[in-house]
Amino acid sequence: MDFTKRRITKIAREVNKLTIQIMKEEGIGSGEFDLLHLVRHNPGISQKEAGHKLNMDKGAVSHRVVSLEHKGYMVKRKNAADGRSYLLYATPKADSLKNSKAVVENIFYSWLLEELSEEERETFCTILEQLYYRSKVESRMGFPHLHEKLNHVEVYPYEKK
Repeated sequence: MDFTKRRITKIAREVNKLTIQIMKEEGIGSGEFDLLHLVRHNPGISQKEAGHKLNMDKGAVSHRVVSLEHKGYMVKRKNAADGRSYLLYATPKADSLKNSKAVVENIFYSWLLEELSEEERETFCTILEQLYYRSKVESRMGFPHLHEKLNHVEVYPYEKK
């Protein structure tokens, strides 16, 4: 039974809506931001690998790379290893965009918690830190405990084709 009623997901969805709204005002779409985030964390990633990791086709990746280059957030360089493919790198301007996203999220979460008492905030943040740590440990291990639980439930109730 989900005691949270997926509220963590729903709150994250709301802050994401605000962030997307602000990023659009900066001229960055959500798909572009996802690609930029991936490249920032994987400098020198190939366009092909970026497409694979984001489940995007070659044309969509190429279109977003050109757009982000034009806006000054990304550069691509020929891959010296094969001379045919391109490797992607974020620019310093991309770091400032990441920082502006963090500022928006910080303001949202501060606003969300401002009606709680100091004691409620401290208790909530302590529990949240415990949950975050547990989720990161599980993620780094490849989700073994969750895969075990998922093996006993029908995730996709539809007939697979």
